[in-house]
Amino acid sequence: MKMMTNLFSVFDPSSSIFNISINWLSTFIGLLMIPSMYWFLPSRYHIIWINIMNILHKEFKTLLGNPNQKGTTLIFVSLFSLILFNNFMGLFPYIFTSTSHLTLTLMLALPLWLTFMIYGWLNHTQHMFTHLVPQGTPAILMPFMVCIETISNIIRPGTLAVRLTANMIAGHLLLTLLGNTGPSMMSVMVIILLIVQILLLILESAVAIIQSYVFAVLSTLYSSEVI
Repeated sequence: MKMMTNLFSVFDPSSSIFNISINWLSTFIGLLMIPSMYWFLPSRYHIIWINIMNILHKEFKTLLGNPNQKGTTLIFVSLFSLILFNNFMGLFPYIFTSTSHLTLTLMLALPLWLTFMIYGWLNHTQHMFTHLVPQGTPAILMPFMVCIETISNIIRPGTLAVRLTANMIAGHLLLTLLGNTGPSMMSVMVIILLIVQILLLILESAVAIIQSYVFAVLSTLYSSEVI
């Protein structure tokens, strides 16, 4: 039990001043990167970021399928940016990965899902009821399908939050475990370990992008059901 506690302690927000946790400030470090692109226009960083935002805007607009709702994609593009910055910040040494905690991921997923549900049930009640019974379902199976669809709908914020948290923890934990074995290895094995660590770091960079994209896309799909 002690070993497991020590193993996962690298993910704990333990740095504090006056009993106030300061590790969560890493969530806002990404904001420091944003003003730099406005000093010189058009800078390369600015052009790349604007192109990424435009691509995401077009894709989210297609997923929503409702061109009358102007500015709807803005929240999902912002959500993607926030998670992406936090995921990448966690790859740097001595920076706390806030997206590896359910505290942050559930805080992002739960209000979004709750807002969609309240909006859908208040404004499109009949449409929401039709979603509980898939088309072509036999009459005898309808009560069961309503229960299954209701449960799958309720667990959506949990699956969103846990998916992001688990993927962030898994890679970081593997890097930590391999890194801790370095001092007890021979020189040849250390070189192999470094190569493996670099490959894992590249994989984690890809996971950081993919998981932020998946979170934003799934949120967009959930909202498209109620608009």
